[in-house]
Amino acid sequence: MYLRSFKSISSSVVSSPLTRPSSKLFLTPHNYHKLSRNFHASIVKEAIKPFFLADIGEGITECEVIQWFVEPGSTVAEFDKICEVQSDKASVEISSRYAGKILKLHHGLNDIAKVGSPLVDIETEDDNDDQQIAPSQPEIVPEAGSQQALKENDQFLNRSENNPTPSGTVLATPAVRKFAKDKEIEISSVTGTGKDGRVLKEDILAFGSKADISHDNNQTINESDSVTTPQALSMVQKAMFKSMTQSLNIPQLGFKDDIEIDATTKYRAALNKHITSHPDRYPFTKMTYLPIFVKCLSIALHHYPLMNAKLSGNPDDVNSIKIAYRSSHNIGIAMDTPQGLVVPNIKNVQDKTIFEIASEIHRLSELGKINAIPMSDMKGGTITLSNIGTIGGTYANPVIVSSELAIVALGKMQKLPRFDASDNIIAKQIMPVSWSADHRVIDGATIARFGNHWKNLIENPALLASELR
Repeated sequence: MYLRSFKSISSSVVSSPLTRPSSKLFLTPHNYHKLSRNFHASIVKEAIKPFFLADIGEGITECEVIQWFVEPGSTVAEFDKICEVQSDKASVEISSRYAGKILKLHHGLNDIAKVGSPLVDIETEDDNDDQQIAPSQPEIVPEAGSQQALKENDQFLNRSENNPTPSGTVLATPAVRKFAKDKEIEISSVTGTGKDGRVLKEDILAFGSKADISHDNNQTINESDSVTTPQALSMVQKAMFKSMTQSLNIPQLGFKDDIEIDATTKYRAALNKHITSHPDRYPFTKMTYLPIFVKCLSIALHHYPLMNAKLSGNPDDVNSIKIAYRSSHNIGIAMDTPQGLVVPNIKNVQDKTIFEIASEIHRLSELGKINAIPMSDMKGGTITLSNIGTIGGTYANPVIVSSELAIVALGKMQKLPRFDASDNIIAKQIMPVSWSADHRVIDGATIARFGNHWKNLIENPALLASELR
């Protein structure tokens, strides 16, 4: 009878594991002696259970083992930490679902462990015969990544929910604990809504939202005094809003250059000497650079009338588009006023002298200070000049309005080093300029030639005088 029982047990318990490379049966002479005397009791006391990496959520399928808390030969209790794994989203500490002795680590440090694959083999002790013998039988040992393995871990989670946790411990998975830690939330302060009070990720989010709302309310109370009531746009702001919104439909070509104004400075000084000698002739006390630049611009427009033109027709029908060449040079001057940016224009610059242009600029400037520029001075502009250099800055990206084809911005004049004809370094007064043009009808060559002609007139006052009518 003993022989028959031994053969039966050896075939089901001893032979089968040896056919599976991953399975091991540890039989010492002492244990063999116990088998020969009491087969049943010996099998019950020793069983090897693989502990599988459970699904830790967030769609994670594999993790890197970054730390082991156990080693072969060490003993663990249920819920003791086994290892820490790192996914692409978070690091998680894995706790043991069994109490027993660690026999094997299936991964080394920095190895990749897949969800459902074994992490360690644990030798356990249990009073349930079927549970002890089952792991040694090949037909019911779950394969790595199998549904059985995941189901077994799910059963462990349910089992841990039904069992009381150690004193002072909050029911929560390692992933949830890590999530709470990242959110800087004390997990013991969170009320769990899961089974037996288990804290879920949703509980952490809800707790955090309440804290944020409380913080925001306090901040709103503290900042309420500094928040002003929204105000409607002023008339000037509304006009700029509408004009610039329309300009977004225009592809704008930029062109930047530097202009030497040393000769212009001398020319301006001569004009100011004349003004000082005849204070009763002019409403202004000195000549600025702007009237000179405006007159030079008008002369350049005579040679490049396209820059002063206007487009008409349906933009969606290219066959309907026409170019209207305008004879009047109504040059707009961007002004910074108490109302905001306004762009009145000087009518018929082509027929005015530099002194007359200076008188118009003076008139518009004085009216702008009291927000009294009439609408007639705001309408009919053909090209615009903006002098941002009076405030500061070098280059800009001025935006043309839909009724014009070009705009130029003047930067701050500076004394900069330049080379003379003998390659000696000398100081020069330099003014940066920035052009924008409607690229639908104006190409780079045109804006460059036009800009150079204007530049030559400014740099050579004698050439300017020859062009005056």
